[in-house]
Amino acid sequence: MAKREKVMRMSVEQPLWRALTAYRVLTMLYAIGLFVAAHEKLDRPWLAVAYYAVLAPWTLATLPRVANAASCTRRFLFADLTVALVGILLTPLADSQQRITDGSPTLPSIWTAGSVLAFAIKGGWRWAASASLLVGVANVVQRGAFSRDTLHNVLLVCIASIAIGYVVELARASERTLARALEIEAATRERERLARDIHDSVLQVLAMVQRRGTAIGGEAAELGRLAGEQEVALRALVAGGMLPASRVSEDIAQGAVVRAVEVPDEEPDDAAPRDLRPLLAAHAGSKVTLSEPGAPVLLAPGTARELAAAVGAALDNVRRHAGAEARAWILVEDEPDEVIVTVRDDGPGIPAGRLVEAEGEGRLGVALSIRGRLRDIGGTAELISVPGQGTEVELKVPRERARDTRGKAGKAR
Repeated sequence: MAKREKVMRMSVEQPLWRALTAYRVLTMLYAIGLFVAAHEKLDRPWLAVAYYAVLAPWTLATLPRVANAASCTRRFLFADLTVALVGILLTPLADSQQRITDGSPTLPSIWTAGSVLAFAIKGGWRWAASASLLVGVANVVQRGAFSRDTLHNVLLVCIASIAIGYVVELARASERTLARALEIEAATRERERLARDIHDSVLQVLAMVQRRGTAIGGEAAELGRLAGEQEVALRALVAGGMLPASRVSEDIAQGAVVRAVEVPDEEPDDAAPRDLRPLLAAHAGSKVTLSEPGAPVLLAPGTARELAAAVGAALDNVRRHAGAEARAWILVEDEPDEVIVTVRDDGPGIPAGRLVEAEGEGRLGVALSIRGRLRDIGGTAELISVPGQGTEVELKVPRERARDTRGKAGKAR
């Protein structure tokens, strides 16, 4: 099974929702504890008991509402803030004016900040600022005057909630940007894979039809001309085709994460390592000499296939550019830490700058069919060419890929 990248759902602010859930429970217990410690000093303690009889069940019953952004609706947010505001405004009725003047806490105490933070996480800093303003007005009404302590408490809640709301907005924007970038990268890799397949099959056939048709002449020449036009058009499409637009995330927070998903291959990843030699033997012939070790050269099945395909692409380049009479040699070296396959020919070599020019023309045999394949399997491809002395392509694949595959096969047994 091949590993492909796919954008999955995930919200970056989810840890904030979990923290808010714990905060609400702890601050509810704290507010009740403050009341228990000072209930004898209140003028109407029964009024505070009635409020806490509502606050405690409300806090526990609404924990699922603050578990994620989808559950935390606007209606709930306003209802929750109403519970906090009512508790603030009931404080002068339950407590004495002297204690309020001395700075005694309101009935909900710091539980009120949880309501404001829910606005911040759900809607950003603007929602947080609006909720903080309402809490500030309620505190001024409860105190009966605008004191330094009231200003301090209101500013603390306001600044903290606005900061958290702003961070959440930045995180969501970053996630959307990351999701688009990752999808573009995945689409680019998929396009390169398709381009390799097209280059190895369709483009080669069109080029052959063009050459043979021109050589035969007559009606075949017209067929060759049409094939040549289609080859040029297809090369242009492969080299600069449009990337699909990033899909909109289905997550309610518009977040995204990339996970590796299993995509069926011709053979599963946990299959036994495959011998590279039979795959390369198919390329041997009167013009191609294969030199290989006497023992099997074991690689992961997908790695072996891609490496053999890269060798095939290198030999295609020899036939196309070095001429039908050119000879090629394939050398396989099975080193302890890597497998090296070298393809060498006795052709005229590649002029300096020709590869860059070919990529600009849409001829991506080296860029995609060789280097692209090796990059995808964790290897490298190096091309050495001296005009008049032939070309040498050295393909290297780390031995760890074969070891990993053997380890998986052992675990499966």
